[in-house]
Amino acid sequence: MWPIDHVGNPQMRCVMFRRLTPELTNPGGLWDESKSVYSYLNSRPIGSSVLEHRFPSGAYIKFSHLESDATVHNWDSSQVPLIGFDQLEQFSRYQFFYMHSRNRSMSGVPAQIRAACNPDADSWLAEFISWWIDQETGYPIKERSGVIRWFVRDGDSIVWADAREELMQRFGRSDLPPDDKEQPHPTSCTFIPGTIYDNQLLLERNPAYLARLKSLPRVERERLLGGNWKIRASAGMLFRREWCETIDALPVDCDMVRGWDLAATKKTESNDPDWTVGIKIARVRSTKKYILVHGARIRQSPGKVKELLRNIATSDGVKCHIFLKQDPGQAGKAQFEDLVAYLDGFMVQGNVVTGDKVTNFGPFSAQAEAGNVQILRGFNEECLNALEAFPDPNAHDDDADALSAAHEGMQAFKSPMKISSSALSRI
Repeated sequence: MWPIDHVGNPQMRCVMFRRLTPELTNPGGLWDESKSVYSYLNSRPIGSSVLEHRFPSGAYIKFSHLESDATVHNWDSSQVPLIGFDQLEQFSRYQFFYMHSRNRSMSGVPAQIRAACNPDADSWLAEFISWWIDQETGYPIKERSGVIRWFVRDGDSIVWADAREELMQRFGRSDLPPDDKEQPHPTSCTFIPGTIYDNQLLLERNPAYLARLKSLPRVERERLLGGNWKIRASAGMLFRREWCETIDALPVDCDMVRGWDLAATKKTESNDPDWTVGIKIARVRSTKKYILVHGARIRQSPGKVKELLRNIATSDGVKCHIFLKQDPGQAGKAQFEDLVAYLDGFMVQGNVVTGDKVTNFGPFSAQAEAGNVQILRGFNEECLNALEAFPDPNAHDDDADALSAAHEGMQAFKSPMKISSSALSRI
């Protein structure tokens, strides 16, 4: 809605950015929404290699990406009075400030940048808007919402002030005219926080969206529902054994999956290698609860690791699916195919590793915090200790990776498995 005040100006140019093109064209994304809005203004959408709306006056609104830092140079010599960023925290500092230098025009449209974002404690944006955020709690300071401040770039540093005049007095040169290009040019900026509760129309039309936000893992829930800019995953935040009931026996109506995180370095006195970890979980069909059943851990040579996988698979039985995380690239594919052949007679499935470890662990973490996870008495104590320590950078994350694999494998339980004829006959 923001640029439509200017679509009658033949020289108006507006560009809306997402980091990647697929994010623009996904169902319900910016491009879909723009077509429904701009159709009332007689726009002519062009949606092939170029995503653009042309208006009868000659004005246009373009949707584009900035996939890498180098992509900004596609905009060299451009003059864009209106620039929008969706999910600004996903862009780099360099991309934002380079495009800030393209935010200019002789069209009469005031140069302006607007951006939407989600909290991210590790992004450059968290520092940029820190004045508007309570640094103790991570939540926006209500009294500062919408308050305008001014900044200039001093080398690589950003200097802020409450008024433009403060920066002119500090950095301005009295021997030059006020409009000289060597004079500083302070930029105004403000931050306006918002949550789902501010979007009453969405809550009315899609009330299930709030329930989905509430069911997120704690860190993501604090970020995306609460608007917390300081929250980070830390030890004990993603898994605690006190969230889980301890049981003495497995129910009869269970599906079983064992997820593996593989390593292949033997422990010596001089090293601290990763663990090969296999965690077996069950899902009770009647209650939909998960159960931590068994954890196996080893730090040995590749041959010993393969022997462990075969022995554990034999112990688990053919009705326990095996889920392996496959490393990207040809080497990972070759290792996966070798293990599938080695585990002939058992149901084996895998997936290429994508995303960061905390995000991958999030779905199981949410189930544990919600009280939907139980622990079979006798479950490996070292696995529990490692899960509670995740994601401490000084602790191993192999157990969390194995559990993420098991949970992902459980979601794919009804998908086609790589299964040999001998396994089918044994079933």
